[in-house]
Amino acid sequence: MAAAGALAKHEQILVLDPPTDLKFKGPFTDVVTTNLKLRNPSDRKVCFKVKTTAPRRYCVRPNSGIIDPGSSVVVSVMLQPFDYDPNEKSKHKFMVQTTYAPPNISDMEAVWKEAKPDDLMDSKLRCVFEMPNENDKLNDIDASKPAPVLNTSKQDGPMPKPHSVSLNDTETRKLMEECKRLQAEIMKLTDENRHLRDEGLRLRKVAHSDKSGSPTALALRDNGSNSLPSLLVVIAAIFIGFFLGKFIL
Repeated sequence: MAAAGALAKHEQILVLDPPTDLKFKGPFTDVVTTNLKLRNPSDRKVCFKVKTTAPRRYCVRPNSGIIDPGSSVVVSVMLQPFDYDPNEKSKHKFMVQTTYAPPNISDMEAVWKEAKPDDLMDSKLRCVFEMPNENDKLNDIDASKPAPVLNTSKQDGPMPKPHSVSLNDTETRKLMEECKRLQAEIMKLTDENRHLRDEGLRLRKVAHSDKSGSPTALALRDNGSNSLPSLLVVIAAIFIGFFLGKFIL
């Protein structure tokens, strides 16, 4: 009779994902969470409840509820931190128990208390603890690193100089040549100025030695007075060239 009752038990109506194992991936020094998806493919509302053999080791949200026809619920199963021993096999198990929701449901506790054993459907899942291997650790480290920025200029060769740089070099050479030319002009003007200054001193000496009323003296004075404006022009040109050369350099 007991065997006949067991065979008469309804098959689980919900579709579980994953169907048989709840895998928890270490390290287990912090809370490890895995998800269990419950899908209701039927046309009736289904009540569900999640149970475990180690209630102090897990936190389940939500641990019970109602799933509408064609809808799904994701249950988060959180494993609390513990000292993992690879030689110890996990004996923890979960069970998803379900039943069709009665019409006008108002009290979930009353539903489970009043449900007949033959109306209950259940699915069992075992817990599997996995530690990441070395390859997984390396992959996690590589995934956490930012992607390198490829420098195409280095790969393709040295960066070519912009056209403006060559133009600047050409302009610089022109300015240097112009500066040298101005310096040569300044030296030439300096020599001419020295010559004119010596000539003026000589004329003054001649003018003082001769009589002031003689025609020769008058001519010398006229020549001296005429040479002064030329001398000022030359001096002004020298200063202009000097300052121009300094600003260019």
